[in-house]
Amino acid sequence: MVNRKVAKVLTFRYKILAGIFLLLAAGLVLLPKYEKHEGIKPEELLSNAISPERYISTDELANKIINQDPSFIMIDVRNETEFNKYSIPNSINIPLKKLLDEDAIGYLNQNQYDVIFISNDHFYADQAWVLCNRLDYKNLRVLKGGINNWYLTIINPTKPTENMPAEDFELYSFRKSASMFFGVVYPEQLKIEKKPEVKKVTPKKVIPIKKKKKMPVEGGC
Repeated sequence: MVNRKVAKVLTFRYKILAGIFLLLAAGLVLLPKYEKHEGIKPEELLSNAISPERYISTDELANKIINQDPSFIMIDVRNETEFNKYSIPNSINIPLKKLLDEDAIGYLNQNQYDVIFISNDHFYADQAWVLCNRLDYKNLRVLKGGINNWYLTIINPTKPTENMPAEDFELYSFRKSASMFFGVVYPEQLKIEKKPEVKKVTPKKVIPIKKKKKMPVEGGC
């Protein structure tokens, strides 16, 4: 049993290692300029890549945007066509194949802002992270799940069912508010309150009272 557990752990680690180098290899194909640069050692790159802290959740990012946090910039590494169809507000489009162009380096190789890489899921964003981390650029993050997860959690959040814990309702409440911040309109927002109907009062008919005619006085002196 122990050997099997050890084998599973080793297999898992080898898969992580293989995945990282596959990402790096793919990036090298896309970015031939990469070989001109020097950077950190592969062991350090692997150590950085294993850390879960390199990911940022959609909820964290939405909260930063809503609160106008000035400490970060978003780099969308999708192609221009995909970026123009939909993008997170205030993100900057630098396609992956242009990541190491001179115009892009200023955004990436700096220590003033955190850089959050974005793609449809997080596959290409991961490649951007690996390449920039290899060059020893600092403060790099990846949006976990990318635009796809952003849409599912922030733009179109799923309402929890009645039997779910209170935490899920709190999270849904935040996500719903965030979605409205980003322009989503819910049906209840379109309902116009009906003004109370004012009943028309039918005026009462005034029936004039006819005065009785005075009868002539009979007789006399």
